[in-house]
Amino acid sequence: MAKKNRTTQENLPEGMSRRQAKLAARAAEREALQKDPRPFGGLAAEADLIALQEFVPSAVAELDVAGEKVNIVTVLPGAGAALVRGEAEGGERFVALQVASHSQNPGRDLAYALNWVVNAKPGETLQSTVADGNQPELASLISATATPTITEYNDFSWWFPAGAQIPADIQQALARANDAVIPSTRVDADVPGSIWWVNPGGGKAHIRWVRPEENENQVLSALARIAARGNLHLGEGTKFAGAFRTHGVVVPVWDLDPEVEPASYAEAVVALNKEIEQEYSNDAQLTADERKQLDNIKSRQVTI
Repeated sequence: MAKKNRTTQENLPEGMSRRQAKLAARAAEREALQKDPRPFGGLAAEADLIALQEFVPSAVAELDVAGEKVNIVTVLPGAGAALVRGEAEGGERFVALQVASHSQNPGRDLAYALNWVVNAKPGETLQSTVADGNQPELASLISATATPTITEYNDFSWWFPAGAQIPADIQQALARANDAVIPSTRVDADVPGSIWWVNPGGGKAHIRWVRPEENENQVLSALARIAARGNLHLGEGTKFAGAFRTHGVVVPVWDLDPEVEPASYAEAVVALNKEIEQEYSNDAQLTADERKQLDNIKSRQVTI
């Protein structure tokens, strides 16, 4: 029996053979699966974006995105990706960082959602923020020097415009969400990074400090040197608890007395930052005590 001729035409990229097209598609798939080591790197807003995505429960960060004012928020109703309010509600644009559907590349996901929201019409919503490969570079949407105006909340009242009629079932969901909010506030200090005081209960509050340095291991070594001198604290009643590693940066954490005013730590933060910056550039070998402190820090390190 004679073989049938293939008459089906393929939509191949111009100038490519079938084999070249397959290789290009596989390369694109591999690229999509690769994790960006520093997804928000190069942005002045990097540390704030990391904090809002990883541990701040309820906050709104206002940024200019491609000429439009956009509210980059912690979470939206139903853990959706983005929405534009109706014209009668003001037409505000919202993009969430804590979402139900996402990829392993939060920078690309954010670029996808931001690109969608600046082009969306009032009343439209986006459920999935998973980047499809067609999104622009994040740096083309957010200026490298832009810093957000952040407002933190102890509830999710900002989900709806003032005076909105909220259905009873939505009110119940909102009440449950409000009950789950952990008190959090930003510590305002003239230092690099993003510093947040949080009180999860249980008798201890915490300060989590998202550091912006390029080399994570040098940050940990700097913390070890300071710990060896007995200075890795934020004043009386505070204790260094460990560090997160996330999105290519280090997030040192301290245990605190929950009754102490969060703003009162600003002076200690500034003083400690001077030591961290000094030791970050110290390329001398660690002493035996400093190596012991480094091992202790690494043993309590958590990657998120």
